[in-house]
Amino acid sequence: MGSHSPAEIQKKFDMPKKNTRQTAAQRKTPSTQAGEYVREEIEHIRQGKHGARSTKQAIAIGLSKARRAGVNLPPPPGGKKAPKATGRKPSPTRSRAAHQALEREGRAAASPAALADHARMSARQRGPAALKSAARKAVRTKGTAGRSAAAQKAARTRARNRS
Repeated sequence: MGSHSPAEIQKKFDMPKKNTRQTAAQRKTPSTQAGEYVREEIEHIRQGKHGARSTKQAIAIGLSKARRAGVNLPPPPGGKKAPKATGRKPSPTRSRAAHQALEREGRAAASPAALADHARMSARQRGPAALKSAARKAVRTKGTAGRSAAAQKAARTRARNRS
């Protein structure tokens, strides 16, 4: 991974891909537009461009990119809305340090299991209805073979817990 010039970091790290911006522009609501940027960030982690300490951090990076791209999202929790543009050039030293720190992080945050755990945890925090709808969505995306395997595993777990 090594050291990169500030221009390379700016290009590789800050700017969303052109097709991400186009796909996001086709979406209607800000949350689905932001989802495209989060999806792109997860792909970057899986490709090994950089890592993330947690799934929450990976999502936060994607949302930050979406905000900078002009998606109408609320400010981050505990944060205030950033002013439009200060006209200052970003510090290359800070950009490089931030990117190198992310490069040292692991890739497990973007694994399907980690994303599933995060979805379940955040749905649980939102309440029973959200948890149920998240479970329904998981069933839809699992496919027939995955559903069958999950049902068999659930049956084994029930049998083990009965005895």
